[in-house]
Amino acid sequence: HNITNYVVMNTTANALLAIGASPVMAHAIEEVEEMVAMAGALVMNIGTLSDKWVESMFSAAREAKKRNIPIILDPVGAGATRYRTETARKLIKTVSPSIIRGNASEIMALAPGKGAGTKGVDSTALSHTAIDTASDLNKTHGSVICVSGETDYIIDSDMIIKIKNGHPMMSRVTGLGCTASALCGAFAAVNSNYAMAVAQAMAVMGIAGEIAAETAAGPGSMQIALLDTLYRLTKSDIENRLRI
Repeated sequence: HNITNYVVMNTTANALLAIGASPVMAHAIEEVEEMVAMAGALVMNIGTLSDKWVESMFSAAREAKKRNIPIILDPVGAGATRYRTETARKLIKTVSPSIIRGNASEIMALAPGKGAGTKGVDSTALSHTAIDTASDLNKTHGSVICVSGETDYIIDSDMIIKIKNGHPMMSRVTGLGCTASALCGAFAAVNSNYAMAVAQAMAVMGIAGEIAAETAAGPGSMQIALLDTLYRLTKSDIENRLRI
């Protein structure tokens, strides 16, 4: 169950279908509790916020928490404006998501008194600079934290997993970070070890990006190639390319 933003709905839904998941995009306050009750995971993405969507997120998250359904939060653009920063912080404080995935600037903006600044939805900091903040968030809220970047860092308890797969062209296609968060939801739906689920999702996303970039002429064909690669990805692709 995705409560996500207008920019990425189509890409996210297609990526989830490509890996064998069953996505739904439902935002109306009148149905989110009923919808999340049928879901294997809830993914919340604050990319295009409005008051009604925020209300729906809290309603869905409380229902998911009650039913022990994993909650994934993507704090898109946290740090850019007060509204989205405070919304993300309130969500974390209220429902303690199972997983939080964002870039370094977004993760650092979640901690009161911290922040590296955010250029719209783009990070102004390298992923390793957010490790301390991610560790603090993990200790305070119990959430697995994923800081994405050239190297993806997954932080849980005293463990840090580093995933070094991916391709620079991925940053030229809108919504691939949001898609990675959606994949985290799909993997968390079938793996209760959420740190491992996130590592698996980020590895699959990065490896698919590498393979897609080999044939893509640019960002447009990259988007199509990535969906095709997610659909065709094999065990041997992962074994041969995984850098962890």
